[in-house]
Formats: sequence, C-alpha cells, structure tokens
Amino acid sequence: MADRVYPSSKPILNPPPQTLNGTTANTNTTTTNNPTFPQTKAQLYGASRPPYRPQPKPRRRRRSCCCACFLWTTLLIIALLLIIAIAGAVFWVLYHPQRPSFSVKTLRITQFNITTPKNSSPLLISKLNLTISTRNPNKKLVFIYNPITVSMKSNDIDVGSGSLPSFVHGKKNSTDLKFFISSGTGKELDEDSKKKLETDLKKKDGLPLEIELETKVQVKIGGFKTNRVRIRVTCKGYQVTAPNGKTPSMMKNTSSNSKCKVNLRIKIWKFTF
Repeated sequence: MADRVYPSSKPILNPPPQTLNGTTANTNTTTTNNPTFPQTKAQLYGASRPPYRPQPKPRRRRRSCCCACFLWTTLLIIALLLIIAIAGAVFWVLYHPQRPSFSVKTLRITQFNITTPKNSSPLLISKLNLTISTRNPNKKLVFIYNPITVSMKSNDIDVGSGSLPSFVHGKKNSTDLKFFISSGTGKELDEDSKKKLETDLKKKDGLPLEIELETKVQVKIGGFKTNRVRIRVTCKGYQVTAPNGKTPSMMKNTSSNSKCKVNLRIKIWKFTF
C-alpha cells in the first residue's frame, strides 16, 4: 500500500522558480522588501545640532602672574613701612623732638565799649594788648614760623583780632610774642551778643576770654628743612575785668584750668585733621 503525501498547512510565500521539466532552479539571488519608517525626533535634532567640539582648558599662566604681582607689591609695601618705622625710631632716639609750648604772660584791655548808633546795630570797639611766651625745648631743632594770626573770643563772640610777622625760634630758647588786638572801626553785634557781653562785664570775675593762634611752622634739622605744617594754639581759662575809665584792666590771676594747647593740623586732600 502506497504512502499518501499530505500538503503542508503553511503556504509557501515565495515558491522557487521551476524549469520546463518541473525541476526547481537553484538561484542565489533573493529579493526582500524592507518597509521604511519616518525619522525619530532624536534623529531630526541631531541632524540640525552642530558637532560637539571640546573647549580648551583656560591657561593658568595669567592668574599666576597676577598672584605673583600682588605678592611682590604687598611685600614691597611692608618693606617700605618697616624702613619708615626704623627711620622714625632712629630719629626719635637721636633728636627726641618735642612740641613748642605756649603760655599767656600778660593781657590788658585798654578799651572795651559797646555803643548803639541810631538806626544801626550795636557796635563793639575793643583794644587789647596780649603777650604770649613760647618756648622751644629742643636742643637740635629750630622752628621757623610763618606770620601768626590771633583771634580773641568771649563765649563764642568775636571781640578782636591781630597778627604777628614770621620769626625763627632758636634751640632751647624762650621768646615773647606781643600782639595788638582790636575790633577795627567796630564790630557789629546782635542783641543776644550785646546782652551777654554787658552781663559778663558786670561780673566780679570779669570777662572770660579765649585766645586762638594759627600759623604754619617748619622744622630745621642741621641743613635739612621739613615741609610746613599748620598748627593751632588755643588758650582758655583767662578772665579780664572791664577797664575803669582810661586805666587799663589787667588779667586776673590764672587758675589751674588756664592753659594753652598746641594742635597739629594736617591737611589731606580736602580734609583737615
């Protein structure tokens, strides 16, 4: 009994070609139809993005140069400050500089009148004689003074002014400075200032006065001269009674609060210290 051949249940999609005698032809070429799909977003973005190029690392040479420059500048400043400090210490040991001292020696009021002209403000007419003693305590330093201006006040009210020519103050020397102080042709006063002055003149202690000297001084050390420095001398705690007729009034005995203070006034740009 012959065996039956049953066809396969799976259909043959691409049957091999046959020849005329029914045999299959051997071929090495096969055709495949591959389906096409649209491009993804990643492919589209990647197509328009420029290619990545790594950036070169910044050089540290410039930064190192700046650091070195800053370091050397700092060291130079420290060295200069150290040299200045050493020079100042040597100067102090060799010369031991001291400020000049000032004191009020005599003060007389020859005229002190308050008048009120018609249709005008009150006027103060004052004349004073002032003698100030100054001493240079240094053995090797000479002080060279510019012209000195002096002003006198009583309770912040101007009562007169004067001046003195320039002079040279030698080593270990005491000098008397004599000033003539006046209000000129008359100084105008307001009513409050007039009342204050009249009240003080009637007091037993007399009129409180404050004296202020201002000038520039230069220090000479051998053949070397320093720059001129502004100084201000303020003398407080002095009182003078009103003159009796033509007899001038003298300064009363000074107290422990009567003294003169010397202040250096250093100007840096627009500021004065």
